[in-house]
Amino acid sequence: MKKVYKTAFGAILLLFFSCKVEPEMIQYGSDACSFCKMTIVDQQHSAQYVTQKGKQFKFDAIECMVNDLSEKEMGSLAILLVAAYDRPGEMVQAPKATYLISEEIKSPMGANLSAFSAGQTAKEAKDKNGGKIYNWPELLQKFDVE
Repeated sequence: MKKVYKTAFGAILLLFFSCKVEPEMIQYGSDACSFCKMTIVDQQHSAQYVTQKGKQFKFDAIECMVNDLSEKEMGSLAILLVAAYDRPGEMVQAPKATYLISEEIKSPMGANLSAFSAGQTAKEAKDKNGGKIYNWPELLQKFDVE
């Protein structure tokens, strides 16, 4: 009988700890994009979100994540992160980032969409490369995400 209780307790603990709602590191060169299935290699354009249940979705480009969001219920998402173009490999909260679409800065899927950790950095990149700046709600509207 003790063995049954120990097994049940272990299963409950495993279930509890397997549902952490936190991001995982993207394994560049081996993780695949949840939307287009390409291997994620670009540390300046990757993105990810985590659902309220802890399920991970990783993307090779911000536009892949945004396109995938059009099929999701936004209330079911706990964390949305995008790579900071100005800080390769560093992820920032998607709603707080500033976005630039510029023909001079190529992204993996061709939308030329980059995220910046600060508005001033995005403005400097726009002054240098041209393009248009967006905040998170404007970006979602541009990609028809409701």
